[in-house]
Amino acid sequence: MDIPTPRDAAAVEAQLGRPPRGLRAVAHRCPCGNPDVVETVPRLPDGTPFPTTYYLTCPRAASAIGTLEADGVMREMTARLGGDPELAAAYRAAHEDYLARRDAIGPLPGFPSAGGMPDRVKCLHVLVAHALAAGPGVNPLGDEALAMLPEWWRKGPCVRPSEEPGGREERGRREGHEGEGTTE
Repeated sequence: MDIPTPRDAAAVEAQLGRPPRGLRAVAHRCPCGNPDVVETVPRLPDGTPFPTTYYLTCPRAASAIGTLEADGVMREMTARLGGDPELAAAYRAAHEDYLARRDAIGPLPGFPSAGGMPDRVKCLHVLVAHALAAGPGVNPLGDEALAMLPEWWRKGPCVRPSEEPGGREERGRREGHEGEGTTE
């Protein structure tokens, strides 16, 4: 994990089209060098619970994952959990890993992990973010979804941020999305 630099924060803001909430660390970097997964605090500064510890920020990766979701991959994975005790046990272990990592930052009692863990697949974005942050072998369904994705970084960085979050220069600079996020 890396402490986010001002450039990292600007990249994440440009990727999301808004300032990131609860940004704690860069949990994974895209091969292009930009953050693609951030680690967030379990409670936002106003005290609101925020159980999504690993947040996928790259719009290209998010779009590719959305295609998998639309193609029914979550439904298929959930069905496999019911019929494969070994897969279900590995997915439960991923759930426990997610909770342990979140609790190490700050406990959030009574809140589930994320992405539907441990009993179903509700959000592939969360599972892929966890797989990227934790590394191979921790989240089997996150690893599986990650292996189904195209190389989203091949066209170069999804954003080219300035050094200052919120600066005019980085707004609307998502590659292939010029004009989005501008205030004019």
